[in-house]
Amino acid sequence: MEILIKGMVCHHCVEAVERVLRSAGLTPVSVTLGRAEVKQQLDGLATMMLDRLLENEGFTRILDADSLLVEKIKRAVIEHVRQPGECRLNLSACLERHIGATYDTMSRVFSAHEGRTLEKYQMAQRVEWVKELLGYGQYTISEIADMTGYSSTAHLSRQFKSVTGLTPTEYLRTSMERRGLNEV
Repeated sequence: MEILIKGMVCHHCVEAVERVLRSAGLTPVSVTLGRAEVKQQLDGLATMMLDRLLENEGFTRILDADSLLVEKIKRAVIEHVRQPGECRLNLSACLERHIGATYDTMSRVFSAHEGRTLEKYQMAQRVEWVKELLGYGQYTISEIADMTGYSSTAHLSRQFKSVTGLTPTEYLRTSMERRGLNEV
């Protein structure tokens, strides 16, 4: 049986969901980002127990088509932001190719579901990546701008400040905590 799961954004999430499935008495066949397959069929009681265990770990089952599309979009945006290559230049074309829906449809569903635009979500993800790289203390702002696809350090700094309220340098001084990718 296939189970679609919201909030899975990294390999640690896959491991956590595998543990949840086992603790619910289920036998995982495969677990990937946003999806788990188990040998058993779920009855009402097993479904309620699984939902509670997933929620305890910060996940929820996806029950409708729009939620599924939004989760696919989120995973694709995270991949788009963090993977170098030609796809970085055009979010709409990348999403259309990756997901197979029109950008207008994805944008409308995403905005209605999340209360913000795809572009703002992409910007927040990029800034979160910048925060991560700043935290390593290994790269200059110029190197980070290049690694994260910004055209200049000025562009990175403007966007960073519009999202966080701080410049990258001010952020480093305050050592603010980062958020998980599923919380961005």
